[in-house]
Amino acid sequence: MAKDFSLARKIYSKNTIKRIETKIKLLGVNNKLKPISFLNFRLFTTIILFGIVLYFFDRGYIYAPLISIIYYYLLYYFTFDYRIKKRGKKLEMEALYFFEVLSLTVQTGKNLINAIEITTKNIDSELSDEFKKTILEVNYSKTLTEALNDMKKRIPSDNINNILLNLEQANIFGGNIGDTLNNQIDYLSNTKIQEIRAQINKMPIKISIISVIFFIPLILLLVLGPIILNVIS
Repeated sequence: MAKDFSLARKIYSKNTIKRIETKIKLLGVNNKLKPISFLNFRLFTTIILFGIVLYFFDRGYIYAPLISIIYYYLLYYFTFDYRIKKRGKKLEMEALYFFEVLSLTVQTGKNLINAIEITTKNIDSELSDEFKKTILEVNYSKTLTEALNDMKKRIPSDNINNILLNLEQANIFGGNIGDTLNNQIDYLSNTKIQEIRAQINKMPIKISIISVIFFIPLILLLVLGPIILNVIS
């Protein structure tokens, strides 16, 4: 394994490996993808695809580079960027309920670590899994601030990372964690309401586009159909 990694460093630049590692973290703690495995898979499958297109297609020497480049970048996009964006939206949908429960737990007099432990035991979600990982790191000698800072590297959401930052600061400087959470919950609620309003505002445009594409041609066909039939007759 060490030899494979050493060989990989000769093929791929240090920045490339680091960039893939960063993307993999954003896929979450349940993801098992390895940076070198992905890079090798992408490289070898691109070479194989290039050879297939070059051999089997007419003018393969033109299509092979083009198709290989498109595949090379699309594989990266759908493996990382698309999944990370989708995951970010999912985490934000889970965040409001999770932090509401966490806030209620804190208000019972529990400290932040105990409140997180209790909340994660009662909520089954991807965000809860991330906090379980954070608590596990605390149990293995990291401070809560360090563990929360590491968690931010695994969360593709500015809104959630902002909450984690506020929890860090409240934990360091001794602020009121309950008030901090309530303020952030209000912000999440307002953000969600704004997103719903934005979607509602886009609906007339979408309806207009659908009307242009489907209904107007249908109306024209109904109006002009008899005339066309008479001309043909």
